[in-house]
Amino acid sequence: MRDLNGDGDRRMPQASPDMISDTWDLTPDRYNPIVSDKESKPEKLDPAMEPTADGHFTGLHFDEYPVTKHLGANKVPFVIGVAGGTASGKTTVCDMIIQQLHDHRVVLVNQDSFYRGLTPEESAKVGEYNFDHPDAFDSEALLECLEQLKANQPIKIPEYDFKSHQRCSEKFRKVNASDVIIVEGILIFHDARLREYMNMKIFVDTDADVRLARRIRRDTLERGRDVNGVIEQYGRFVKPAFDDFVLPTKKYADVILPRGGDNHVAIDLIVQHIRTKLGQHDLRKIYPNVFVIQSTFQVRGMHTLIRDQQTTKHDFVFYSDRLIRLIVEHGLGHLPFTEKQVITPTGSIYVGVDFCKQLCGVSIIRSGESMENALRACCKGIKIGKILIHREGDNGKQLIYEKLPYDIADRHVLLMDPILGTGNSAIQAILLLIQKGVPESHIIFLNLISAPEGIHAVCKKFPLLKIVTSEIDAGLNSEYRVVPGMGEFGDRYFGTDDDGPELLHKVPIEN
Repeated sequence: MRDLNGDGDRRMPQASPDMISDTWDLTPDRYNPIVSDKESKPEKLDPAMEPTADGHFTGLHFDEYPVTKHLGANKVPFVIGVAGGTASGKTTVCDMIIQQLHDHRVVLVNQDSFYRGLTPEESAKVGEYNFDHPDAFDSEALLECLEQLKANQPIKIPEYDFKSHQRCSEKFRKVNASDVIIVEGILIFHDARLREYMNMKIFVDTDADVRLARRIRRDTLERGRDVNGVIEQYGRFVKPAFDDFVLPTKKYADVILPRGGDNHVAIDLIVQHIRTKLGQHDLRKIYPNVFVIQSTFQVRGMHTLIRDQQTTKHDFVFYSDRLIRLIVEHGLGHLPFTEKQVITPTGSIYVGVDFCKQLCGVSIIRSGESMENALRACCKGIKIGKILIHREGDNGKQLIYEKLPYDIADRHVLLMDPILGTGNSAIQAILLLIQKGVPESHIIFLNLISAPEGIHAVCKKFPLLKIVTSEIDAGLNSEYRVVPGMGEFGDRYFGTDDDGPELLHKVPIEN
């Protein structure tokens, strides 16, 4: 049990051990990613408690990140952008990533395939045409290609003839749905619309002299050009375009990779991060602030019981309380901590941690009140506030009642509501907490099940807030109810469902 009404605490932010820092600069003097140096070996568990996956999900349905329709594909692909100067080693890096991801379906899309075909006038003066300018590429075609691949639709990628400077009208490369999409090109970070599609952005940083030597070798051997023409083009167009358009996009990179394909350590770390993301739910790839508790057969069994319409009120409450306790404990694990040393009964020193003491809970009435007992069981003497939001269909946003601790601005807040549907009520409650002075990063939203629509709504508006849930459901139906869901949670938990009064009146009343 934790006494959470102390006054002072020296806060130390908690790092998530399975995540690599948002931006890496993998140069020797700046490389410091947060990552485990070796994979943990699973312990032998009782079969009934064996984890089935990182999280259990009953389905996924949303509009912005579409449902898989193509046969053989069942996830929203993970999109990686690889940019850098000409001949910096981008293709080599892509090939090495693909080789290490051999057990996944990976497709490579080259920006070079989307060069615009030259007009007769431009072809007549091809020596004066700048192939390294953003206008040289058909960005609209590349965007359409990525949109279809992201929707798990097969596409045809055009082939570009670098000798005639035209797209081959009858030659295409057919690409099917994939787990990973790698987009490679010098200017793929230049267009903000392209960057929006990318889950991970890598900039390959290579010395200019090395890039020039590689370009001379490549253009003379593979593209049929003479050395003098390559050098003239480099000085006239390539280097100025790199300084004006390519180098400025380096700031958008999540990973800055020096030495290209020679940097095996960095590429291994990148692949490890990609594998971690591939093992997560699609929404976890998009929103790193969404956390799903680890699923075991016990967790799935409890979900089966509380979702069953035939489950009695007693069993519904019992198994809901068990699941809520797991969610609360997981949420407490995201609070800051301070290092603390204690003396054990053997006289030895144990180096541990001290819990965050400035904490309170806030329940969204009335379903959220079902989570209060679990929070009190974990945290001795915790203060709990209440917020009531009027809900009518999808437009219920009116605040009816609020009673919060007077010093809530100085506390971390566990916001509780078992069901995250549209997200409207949650957004209103979060806005109220922020108006009361609670920093967005100090709010942890706990719920039993979440709809993707609600996760999108909350996470887009509050990217610093954390959501902890036990399962992500398929979506919302026409009545804005979570499906498959578990019905009206508050009615089932507190015994005020439609069948309650009817069952009570079946018992004759004697005077």
